[in-house]
Amino acid sequence: MKRLLLLALFAATAASAKAPAERWLDPECFEVGRAPMRTSFIAFPTAAEAIPENDYTRSPFYRTLNGEWSFLRVDRPGAEPEGFFRSGHDDSSWGTMPVPGIWELNGGGDPVYTNKPYPWHKFFEVKPPLIPHEQNYTGLYRRTVTVPADWKGRDIFIHIGSATSNVTLWVNGREAGYSEDSKLEAEFDITRYLTPGSDNLIVMRVNRWCDGSFLEDQDFWRLSGIGRDCYLYARTPKYIQDIRVTPDLDAQYKDGTLNVSLNLKGSGTVDLKLLDKAGKEVATSSVKGSGKVSTDMAISNPEKWTAETPVLYTLIATLKNGSNTTEVIPVKVGFRKIELKNAQILVNGQPVLFKGADRHEMDPDKGYVVSRNRMIQDIRIMKEFNINAVRTSHYPNDNFWYDLCDRYGIYVVAEANVESHGIGGNQTLAKNPQFAKAHLE
Repeated sequence: MKRLLLLALFAATAASAKAPAERWLDPECFEVGRAPMRTSFIAFPTAAEAIPENDYTRSPFYRTLNGEWSFLRVDRPGAEPEGFFRSGHDDSSWGTMPVPGIWELNGGGDPVYTNKPYPWHKFFEVKPPLIPHEQNYTGLYRRTVTVPADWKGRDIFIHIGSATSNVTLWVNGREAGYSEDSKLEAEFDITRYLTPGSDNLIVMRVNRWCDGSFLEDQDFWRLSGIGRDCYLYARTPKYIQDIRVTPDLDAQYKDGTLNVSLNLKGSGTVDLKLLDKAGKEVATSSVKGSGKVSTDMAISNPEKWTAETPVLYTLIATLKNGSNTTEVIPVKVGFRKIELKNAQILVNGQPVLFKGADRHEMDPDKGYVVSRNRMIQDIRIMKEFNINAVRTSHYPNDNFWYDLCDRYGIYVVAEANVESHGIGGNQTLAKNPQFAKAHLE
């Protein structure tokens, strides 16, 4: 028994010791310390601040991390300078890299286009989960940021919009987390590592390829770097961790219901108010409790959302502690019912002719970095050519794209970031138990 215990302790020690260095090689490790995925929103202190334009960048609880970072690209994993993540490290000889920004389009390597094969297939055997060290450039990012002093006492998160192919995070010299999946945001609670009111060092390491790259074999330009916005945001100690809205219509497609499901950290009362496009209140509800709570709201004959009539309501969720407002979250809502009857897709009981387009997140000048203005340009061109549907080929898109589709009237076929056709037939990764959890994630 003692020998078994010693073996178990040894195994646990060995695993924890090797994990940080080898996570990018382990297909069963795709996150460490990452916050759960959630609906995209930023809280506001008051409803008056939350409603105009629904622009989260105006919240006092938001701070952008976009801009120039100190940057060093090394040729392979393990070639990083000693102590590069520590506050005292001298990075004066490093270059710079924009965030968001793509290495290959900022002097940091060569873009690779391939359809089916993996980008390393010409020099390294494709044998999952093995990933080459050769040509597997590794990028190191460093930046000092000042956290507002009035964020003291709040929970503070970092949002990394996307990182190809993975990201390891350090804050003030301490490792804060790890994430794979280059087309989903990675968020980490970094409260315990920060000092509000002072300068704080944030360091990121990104590998060109990792074991997760086996599931990201899409037919497009293979690039590296951080492709979407990065920022900090703050929450009160008790807050709305997640909010999910599910609109529906009755059998006659006339009256509507809105189910609102919330996940609360701590306890509180959430007052819900639904406003029409003119700002008029059309329904209210309230729910009290902790953890997961939900309520249903009835709406008499709401205006219906379709691609031709993209009418949106605004749900205002106000978290209260007694009579005091703690935070306010705005959520856009469209009332529509999607059904499949007799092999025909119906929207609000009516058949729809889908005229769709595939769309990669690809800018002709900046690669994976697609600005809001470029997204709006894409939407306008689609509407001008009577396109009413888009397929997010082949991965989740920037959250702002879905907001635009809601606002302007585009049906969305949303895809997961799973494509491994570089290994087909009997060797497909769908049959490989090492990648089972990663597929589900």
